Amino acid sequence: MIKTLSIGHASYDIYVQVEEFPKENVYERFVNKIGCGGGDASNVAYMLAKWGVSSTFAGTIGNDMYGNRIQKELESVGVDTRYIETTYDKDTNVSFTIVNTKTASSTLFNYCDEYVKLRKFDFDFQPDYIIVDGHDSYAAKSTIERFPKAITICDASRYAQEVIDSAKLCQYVVCTKDFAEKMTNIKVDFNNTATLVNLYDVLRKKLDHQNIVVTLSEHGALYQVDNQIKVSPALMVKAVDTTGAGDVFHGAFAYSLIKGWNVEQAVRFANIAAGLSTQVIGARTSIPKLQDVEKIYEEKAS
Repeated sequence: MIKTLSIGHASYDIYVQVEEFPKENVYERFVNKIGCGGGDASNVAYMLAKWGVSSTFAGTIGNDMYGNRIQKELESVGVDTRYIETTYDKDTNVSFTIVNTKTASSTLFNYCDEYVKLRKFDFDFQPDYIIVDGHDSYAAKSTIERFPKAITICDASRYAQEVIDSAKLCQYVVCTKDFAEKMTNIKVDFNNTATLVNLYDVLRKKLDHQNIVVTLSEHGALYQVDNQIKVSPALMVKAVDTTGAGDVFHGAFAYSLIKGWNVEQAVRFANIAAGLSTQVIGARTSIPKLQDVEKIYEEKAS
């Protein structure tokens, strides 16, 4: 059985819905809320396990209510949580997201005492795939060096030096448009395809990489195959909340590679999964059923 190891961020996510963003100096009461575990690498670990893949997560949580919920939720779908480290002097990371139901836009606030890193990396198994999100670059580097035969994937969602360091270590990099624009100092103009080509070329040189995917939200994803730079279109749906689409894309992309598919197939599959996820509020709560993604993928391939 293929084994995956996800290393990085774990948080507890709280979502509330509004019809317009709250104004300053007003009192707002939120009646309906959604609470669930979150964090880039943690969500990928959860999604892979839910889709039937052997999945292990390594990250830190606090010794509190939210940390307990995160661990139980991961275990509920079969994630191996033996390598989660509990801190007793710092609280679990918490994210609070306001979702505008009219525009499908969201505003996220992440707060914590400190972003605590892993102290141990003594994994007692050989992972076939290692997925990192740059949240703990030292743990990522140590683990990748220890298991050189593993296929490595970096989720580069935010622009920070530790994420860049992790990206340079991995065989596959899936980054956001924001990360790519900041890394290259090139602004994407969707009416000018030359900006997409230039951005990809510069990004490839800066990361010294070939297997790069740039997610473009409703515009799909940018990638390269057979020395050609292409854009795979997004799934056209009526979005409710785009918060978790990135994590779902990363999970589906990793799943596709595990199935032995090439990058082009993986991007198409991930675009479908991400599109379906935008129809449900939340990140982990919006992970689509595998059979639903497969059905649309097969229909489009025929």
